[in-house]
Amino acid sequence: MTEQDPETIPVIIGVGQINDRPEQPGDGLDPVGLMAEALRRADADAGDGVLEDCDSLAVVAQLAWPQLNPVDGKVAEALGIDPSHCMQTAMPNGDSPILLLNEAANRIGRGESRICAVAGGEALRTAGQLAALKARDGSEKPNALRDASHRVRKGYAQSYGLTVPTDVYPLYENAGRAAYGQTLAQGQAESRTIWAGMSEVAAAGEGAWITKPVSAEDVITPSDRNRPIAFPYTKLQVANSSVNQGAGFLVTSLAEARRRGIPDEALVFIGYGAAAHESDNFLDRDRYDASPSLATSIERAMQLNAVGTEDLAHVELYSCFPCVPKMARRVLDWPLDRPATVFGGLTFGGGPIGNYMSHAVVAMVQKLRGTGDKGLLFANGGYATHNHTILLAGTPTGAAFPHDFDYQAEADARRGAVPTLDRTYEGPATIESYTVHYGRDGSPKSGVIVALTPSGSRTLAGVAGDDAAMIAFLTDGMHEPVGSAGNVTRGDGDLSMWVRG
Repeated sequence: MTEQDPETIPVIIGVGQINDRPEQPGDGLDPVGLMAEALRRADADAGDGVLEDCDSLAVVAQLAWPQLNPVDGKVAEALGIDPSHCMQTAMPNGDSPILLLNEAANRIGRGESRICAVAGGEALRTAGQLAALKARDGSEKPNALRDASHRVRKGYAQSYGLTVPTDVYPLYENAGRAAYGQTLAQGQAESRTIWAGMSEVAAAGEGAWITKPVSAEDVITPSDRNRPIAFPYTKLQVANSSVNQGAGFLVTSLAEARRRGIPDEALVFIGYGAAAHESDNFLDRDRYDASPSLATSIERAMQLNAVGTEDLAHVELYSCFPCVPKMARRVLDWPLDRPATVFGGLTFGGGPIGNYMSHAVVAMVQKLRGTGDKGLLFANGGYATHNHTILLAGTPTGAAFPHDFDYQAEADARRGAVPTLDRTYEGPATIESYTVHYGRDGSPKSGVIVALTPSGSRTLAGVAGDDAAMIAFLTDGMHEPVGSAGNVTRGDGDLSMWVRG
């Protein structure tokens, strides 16, 4: 094997994160402040004086304070640095931090940068509190959630209640459970085991938003504090975005790290990454029980780094909703009794929109330093859309940079035929997947069926929230709704409705 040039070997030398819990909302940091403080802490972690030489700053787009966008230049200004390369992602997708980590490694490998900084931060908790104050005092305060909802595209799926990720990911959960041959009880048991384990990791680690462990039974049991959101998910099974969190990390070359006197035991080496995505339109997918791009991303990363599951000491399997780590762990063959996170998951660690994986990088680096261990980071973004996987290790990985991490063509080749969408279909059909949406009082608000017609087309049909018999059929676990027959009929207005066969 040809000896690698230390100038082209990328390593992580500093990590930092912050939770901001102001007593008064007006005292809270905005996303720029969170990103800047996270990088200051990363600089201190690296031994101080690294940030002043930063020539590449990449940040994850933020949602909480849209009036600050773009924020990359503002973060640089807050830090008093003037990097020649300064950018932010187009969207706050959950895979963004791993994408930026891979791109930073490539910049080091190409000799384009000497010090790369990556950061992200969200202050949705403070933004929401300020919005509540605005409603009382009439002053102008940000309302990120309202503004974001106004930007949501309206259309066919949205008319049936499939608008935000909380509405859509249950389609993967319910289709996956049926494909795995699980009963509802078995599927929920898997979810509660993974999530309770994540709560324990959050409680034992650093930087998590919720630090009190939750019992497995409490995860899946609806209650006043754990209301149902979208079947079968309760509040404790979805990402907790009401947080003020920032995280960041510093990447340089092995040669530069040694010139700065950073000890080898403080370095974490970057391995190969692999990325692929599904269609941005979640109705334009070949299936809902698996993701070809997710599988390609994980499998390719493992192959490129020549590691097997038994070689991994730690993993972070993205956990916005249980269906994602469930799919990922089946591709990876990751045991149910081993932690699926190093940070605590998006429910307990905290779900700062697109920046969760920066916190996972921080936690993974802390786990790997001074060891010979390897850890895998799997990130997911959008509506089970974007996937990016990368290996980190406490010793050199042998990966050569720059490298092409785009495996889209491979993912596309393994994808099955995508059903055509029939928006006006009436007649017999079978359930491909489904969910039920709930109001804040815990009562069913509406249901939605994704159905396949006899010709193989896909169509949507609604279920009225007061259709007690149909809601019970979809949620009581007595029968498996996926694959069952029914009829799509035209209801009042423009919506189609589902009638059980």
